[in-house]
Amino acid sequence: MTQNTIAAPLAAALAERGYETLTAVQQAVLNPDASGRDLLVSAQTGSGKTVAFGIAAAPDLLGDDDTLPEGTAPLALAIAPTRELALQVAAELTWLYAATGARIATCVGGMDYRTERRALARGAQIVVGTPGRLRDHIERGGLDLSCLRVAVLDEADEMLDLGFREDLEFILQAAPESRRTLMFSATVPAAIEKLARDFQRNALRVAAMGEARQHGDITYRALSIAARDRENAIFNLLRYYEARTAIVFCKTRANVNHLMARMGNRGFRVAALSGELSQQERTHALQALRDGRARVCIATDVAARGIDLPGLELVIHADLPTNSETLLHRSGRTGRAGAKGVSALIVAPADYKKAQRLLQGAKLVAEWGKAPSAEEVSAQDDARMLDHPALTATLEDMTAARDLLARVGPEQIAAAFVQLWREGRPPPEELTESAPPSQAAPRVPREFGASVWFALSVGQTGRAEARWLLPKICEAGNITRDSIGAIRVREHETFVQIATPESPRFGDTIEIEPDLIMRRLKGEPALDRKPEQHPAPKAPKPAGDRQPKPRKAAAAKPVDAVPATPTRAWSPTDTTAEPVSAGTARKKPRWSTAQKAAKGGKVSAAPARGGKAAAPKSKSRTASKPKGKSPAPRHPGGGNAVPRRPRGRR
Repeated sequence: MTQNTIAAPLAAALAERGYETLTAVQQAVLNPDASGRDLLVSAQTGSGKTVAFGIAAAPDLLGDDDTLPEGTAPLALAIAPTRELALQVAAELTWLYAATGARIATCVGGMDYRTERRALARGAQIVVGTPGRLRDHIERGGLDLSCLRVAVLDEADEMLDLGFREDLEFILQAAPESRRTLMFSATVPAAIEKLARDFQRNALRVAAMGEARQHGDITYRALSIAARDRENAIFNLLRYYEARTAIVFCKTRANVNHLMARMGNRGFRVAALSGELSQQERTHALQALRDGRARVCIATDVAARGIDLPGLELVIHADLPTNSETLLHRSGRTGRAGAKGVSALIVAPADYKKAQRLLQGAKLVAEWGKAPSAEEVSAQDDARMLDHPALTATLEDMTAARDLLARVGPEQIAAAFVQLWREGRPPPEELTESAPPSQAAPRVPREFGASVWFALSVGQTGRAEARWLLPKICEAGNITRDSIGAIRVREHETFVQIATPESPRFGDTIEIEPDLIMRRLKGEPALDRKPEQHPAPKAPKPAGDRQPKPRKAAAAKPVDAVPATPTRAWSPTDTTAEPVSAGTARKKPRWSTAQKAAKGGKVSAAPARGGKAAAPKSKSRTASKPKGKSPAPRHPGGGNAVPRRPRGRR
């Protein structure tokens, strides 16, 4: 490789590592237009971005003797979103700058803070770290960016997705404004462009290889499967390709742990990467993948961001990504530096439309088909066995081979070879037949045709929805949504229309899941919604017929305890009321509206019998409560009328 624009120590390191030509992104940063300018670079994952910003920053870092100055604060800072990517970047820069006398320090979460502080104090010219830990060192005074010349943001879009914008702004504001800022990202959304406007000066936009031609070395396959065959399809896919290293992406940590347990039970050599692992566990998992002790990595999106696994030939999307950018990031783990790879999407019937949207958004074309069957996996195994190099190799001493041939015969030797070949390999799984995916174009409304109605034991009271029931019905009967007509959710049950040819799959009754029963109906259900039944309002009683509720008669008292003196029912205006006998129930006097108005809206206490005004009530409740079991006082005017109960007593 001859490249005059690369610093001599770096060119020698590249030649020693076997670089014969530069990748597109590496050539782009060496163009005369990019010299000394801030750069916003979009390039596919695995295109050599680490080496690209390493050689792009060299003119700003190296002195006249092609070495880095001693005893200064950090001159270059590289920021990465994850610990693994930061450590990987540091390892790449270590061999690239080995001949320049560079000291490289890492500052990442999960590592010993004191060790990092001592490395910074010894004088590191290049620092690589994650946003949170770098900010921590700056706030505690351990990292001085006053002499910084170059700042590099690797996987900038992912750092924004992870919520590191505030940390990035803090770090860049702590650096001199005269610094050079290089941003590298697989995609350039609006948030990245805004960050570039805020912290870059007259940045040059570089699109390596053209964004429309991303991942040209990757073959995309979309595999339609029955929902119940998701895991078996993954097993067969791994067995069919027998990749040196493969990675399986899941949405959540729980899915990672579940799939790892299932694959471990079937004999796959697996390692997991998820956010719940400690840094030591993650390091051990990556080392197992690099040295061959594990061949399959099961990971979440964030945990696998930016990692570079040697010989990674297969990417499996066990759970579809949330957007097209994530699809590109996942698939970029393979097909790196000109190597070939396969990216396979596991698509259940309910995910057809989503998979098509993801591929269209990423401007990718996938080959649709079925997952490898058990017969196809076995046939592929046999083909690899016949190509095994041991069948064509010769031994220096053939004595043992001839003795074995004479003792057991060629057929038995061949059988033993086949048995040894198949031992240790997980057996292929049987898959159910699945229908081909529907097309992306909208379907023309059609008549559903002959059908059979079924009733489900859940309705609106159980929060049933058609989009929730549809995949469950497809999975239970192993049918596609095209075989399902109307779904009518009622209050306590749901009616489903199934095409007549597919109805025998459900029988008369089938339990889709616990407490969810689907039963066949005779004929069509009554789908007309009945009007809701509301209780009829009670007719109001005429005002003239309203009668007061009779009170319970008070308990009879001895005659000698209360004299049977006739009592007069008091009225506010009538002072000549007829006397009321002791046996008659006393009616509570009521004030008319005119009487209340005449008194100014306030009703004074009723005067006691005999013309005496009643004593005003005390504001203290405790004073008006009778204590103990003393007999109730008699009415001031005599008679046997029961006095009013004191306020507060119920």
